[in-house]
Amino acid sequence: MSSGMRQEVDRCAKAVELARDGKTVAVICSGDPGIYAMAGLVFEVLSRQQSAVSGQPDVEIIPGIPALSACAARLGAPLMHDFAAVSLSDLLTPWGLIEKRLEAAASADFVIVIYNPKSKGRQDHIKKARDIILNHRSPDTPVGIVKGATRENETVAITDLQNMLDNEIDMQSTVIIGNSNTFTWEGRMVTPRGYSKKYKI
Repeated sequence: MSSGMRQEVDRCAKAVELARDGKTVAVICSGDPGIYAMAGLVFEVLSRQQSAVSGQPDVEIIPGIPALSACAARLGAPLMHDFAAVSLSDLLTPWGLIEKRLEAAASADFVIVIYNPKSKGRQDHIKKARDIILNHRSPDTPVGIVKGATRENETVAITDLQNMLDNEIDMQSTVIIGNSNTFTWEGRMVTPRGYSKKYKI
């Protein structure tokens, strides 16, 4: 059963129904099922039905490669220190709360991974996010933009916070914004872990 965006509930409900009928069912999604994906929704559907239905099907979560890991590998090593992932989609989360999360992550100097940065209906969210982060980061902070990571249409760009909006960004893109120590070297993004402060490199 294939479905597009905004039909996830129907797909998970059907999977649970088939599992309760004794079928072996797989719910497949891109990336990792536990990161902005379907695993949580399957558990939500099961938990809502718990009082009405006796016995629960066994659920096994098989980890995948999340976009942030695939994109980081393409960019170099931007996630070597603490980071925060924030989705700019306000379909399920109010935009005001997303802004608070961006502000908190930026002020705490996290590397910031942005999921769902831009869609046809959300053209300005990525600019607003960039402006919030600019209040806490230098304009020359390295930024990596990966579209379609590990797929045939993959594109990789390294730019900076000031100029990141000059690049193509859409729903297939993941944006990684460095922290105050992130640097670029030989076309790669690197966030130091702090070894040089303790050891001779």
